[in-house]
Amino acid sequence: MELFGHQDALTLLRNALVCGRFHHAWVLAGPAGIGKRTLAESLADVLLDPAATPDALGCPRGNSEAATLLQAGTHPDLHMIRRDMAAWSDNAQLRDRKQMSIPIDLLRERLLGGRTGDGKVHEAPAYKRPVMGHAKVFIIDEAERLDLPGQNALLKTLEEPPPETTLIMVTDRPDRLLPTIHSRCQVLHMGPLDSTAMDQWFDAASIAPADRDWLAHWARGAPGMAQRAVDHGLQQWHDALTPLLHELDEGRWTARAAEAMHEQIEAWADAQLEANPKASKEAAGRDGAEVLLRMLGDHVRASLATAAAQGDVHGVQRQTTLADHLATTERRIGASLNRKHVLESLTASWAAS
Repeated sequence: MELFGHQDALTLLRNALVCGRFHHAWVLAGPAGIGKRTLAESLADVLLDPAATPDALGCPRGNSEAATLLQAGTHPDLHMIRRDMAAWSDNAQLRDRKQMSIPIDLLRERLLGGRTGDGKVHEAPAYKRPVMGHAKVFIIDEAERLDLPGQNALLKTLEEPPPETTLIMVTDRPDRLLPTIHSRCQVLHMGPLDSTAMDQWFDAASIAPADRDWLAHWARGAPGMAQRAVDHGLQQWHDALTPLLHELDEGRWTARAAEAMHEQIEAWADAQLEANPKASKEAAGRDGAEVLLRMLGDHVRASLATAAAQGDVHGVQRQTTLADHLATTERRIGASLNRKHVLESLTASWAAS
């Protein structure tokens, strides 16, 4: 697995590995899709493969025994923790719950040990010896989704770390982690890729030159967002929405605008549920709404830039008002109000602005 960009982060981690001052717990923080999890997995490769050197960080895997196991996802000392893993739990309460968070019971099963809600007592994987005798690495993806009891329970392990164990938390929202977690971890902030690194990613992903301009604009330096757009046909979303948004810009409201937006969100959620039937429909719908609002926000920002360049004071005021409407819409959707009604209200306000 190859990491594009992030040379400062790679240099910091390599120096820490070389100098023997490598921290036992890390928070990799930054915008979605920029490569945080890729870096976490590459760091796990170096920590778990005796044949790997710090220079291998961020580079494709080698061909050692450990590298082969890591590539296959079967290395016994690499422990991934994701919210969707609840679907494979022996705990029926975990299996049946909506996958909105990483609950403490999942953390007890996969990392901390202790008694779970079904009455079972689990050994702590974090305190077991490495199976291959070298090291253990735990990666918590979307760490901002750890519930409050889970975050509090994690503190003791962070304060008194097991030997030969590294914990890496990957998050888009470090502000949702407790300050006490931050204080016990080395926090590494990562930013979007520059255009050169994005071009390297486009080349590696075999993205056609004709498709790159829109993808680069959409991704904003995040390869993961670009890949997501390719996988889900988001440029087709954009192309379908654009004429409807132009009608709203001209003050012409039709019910079709809100219907089309709602249909896109539903199609997104259905695709997520098809890929993972145990996923939460509510969470998938919010995810789709977030994609839609990002697309609408791009349209408003582009219109605002045009109005500002033309000295159109009224246009600037209108786009600023629309940005406020989008923020209100995001809050309403986050509060689980009826999405279709919320979108109808948004499009009506858009046309009337």
